[in-house]
Amino acid sequence: MDSLETKDATAQFSELLIQEKKRETDLANHKSPQVKTNTIGLLPGDGIGPRLMTQAKRVLNQLLQSEITAGNFKMEEISGCTLNDRLKAGQAVPKDVLEKIKTYPVLLKGPMATPKAGETSKNLESANAKLRRSLDLYAAMRPMQLDNGREWTFFRENIEGPYLFGSKGVQVDDELSVDFVVLTQTEITRLAKRAFEYAKNHGKTDVAVVTKANIVKLTDGNFLKTCQEIGKGYPGITVTPYFVDAMAANLHNPEFGNQLQVVILPNLYGDIITDIAAQLQGGLGSAGSANIGDDYAIFEAIHGTAPWLFEHHLEDYADPRSLLRAVAMLLDHIGYAEQSQRLTDGLNGLSTNADLPNADNHVTTANYVTTLLERL
Repeated sequence: MDSLETKDATAQFSELLIQEKKRETDLANHKSPQVKTNTIGLLPGDGIGPRLMTQAKRVLNQLLQSEITAGNFKMEEISGCTLNDRLKAGQAVPKDVLEKIKTYPVLLKGPMATPKAGETSKNLESANAKLRRSLDLYAAMRPMQLDNGREWTFFRENIEGPYLFGSKGVQVDDELSVDFVVLTQTEITRLAKRAFEYAKNHGKTDVAVVTKANIVKLTDGNFLKTCQEIGKGYPGITVTPYFVDAMAANLHNPEFGNQLQVVILPNLYGDIITDIAAQLQGGLGSAGSANIGDDYAIFEAIHGTAPWLFEHHLEDYADPRSLLRAVAMLLDHIGYAEQSQRLTDGLNGLSTNADLPNADNHVTTANYVTTLLERL
């Protein structure tokens, strides 16, 4: 590595720091946008996303039929954000589409594909990450319901960590590559406050904080310390630290899992741990996610676009439960708690292998939702 390569890498890192400081300033000067208050935006996504969104609309149309008829609730589909659209624009989310998205305070989103290496000359970042940052959706909330009445609610930091500059690392030379982990006190503080407020309002007595603070001293260390400090303002709630590797290794253990109630995690660890938890609940197709900020909220499935289903001609058998769990969370968020609970109960009652979409059972995605609607 010569001095020129070092200077180039240093200059690139400096530019990233300037961008991050500007983001902090923009957050401090933030003003709430003008949005459509009785309308949700629909982003179908890629792969199985449009098929699942069609079924989600069926459920919403039935549960909110009277509200729709009265003009109190509307759904509007947002086009222009498929993978092909993004590749054509050379942007993670096309600028005009992003501006339209910002007119909806609440959105329901299907899975979106991220370009693979070589698909574009630009190293496009994830559309999911772009949306979370652009709408300042700093908290990913993922509730899990397991056997024996166990309930876990995860609060994942949603914007920073290694994902903030995930497509902007530095390839210094042929041997050395560097990526960056970014965490700000503002981000940790507002995530922790949201998690502790949830715990207080839902009668929870323990909040777990997952890090690798024994090794990653600054970012993880600050994350843990800040959560512990905020926890002091919530009497009756214990703050329990865990290392991420121990959490991953023991999550399947009922004795360990029975201790968990509310869990706060940095971005990368939260991505991994919540997928493990979803698998324990019944698979990635069984869990929904809410991405929440002060002005916007996006509700989505946690799985991907499932290209392998298309490769095996099984796209009509995609599991819709993850997106429908997200619909239930959305309904609760906008004030339809009764309809949300009905949907949750209906999904819980249709969770055996015989009920779920499966080519062997001859149960398609549409068949599953038809049965669900009959029970609702």
